[in-house]
Amino acid sequence: MDIKRIGSRASGKGPGDWFTGAVRIDALIEAAEPGRVVGASVTFEPGARTAWHTHPLGQSLIVTAGCGWAQKWDGAREEIRPGDVVWFAAGEKHWHGATATTGMTHIAVQEKLDGKVVEWMEKVSEEQYGK
Repeated sequence: MDIKRIGSRASGKGPGDWFTGAVRIDALIEAAEPGRVVGASVTFEPGARTAWHTHPLGQSLIVTAGCGWAQKWDGAREEIRPGDVVWFAAGEKHWHGATATTGMTHIAVQEKLDGKVVEWMEKVSEEQYGK
């Protein structure tokens, strides 16, 4: 058994290459081999969002606070709220983040494939975000 006590790990800032706006990342889970699961709590300030990206084995989001948006490449932008669980299939291009006026926090859970959990792509444009 391994317990990670609250406050034992520093929060991180979402890197500007992967996010637009103010984003805080708090690591939650990183399984030791042979496990592959990785998880974090991610908090987006209003207007903040990820860049377009994919996950080799898919991703689950569990919304815990606020109000946000999520969108797959060929789909409509969807509103997401606390208690919602969002699944993106392996390789599905998508983004997620806060609405323009309300912050949002979710727990993101994905698995590593050959040590990799995400493939980052271009940023979501203001036009794409505002649709």
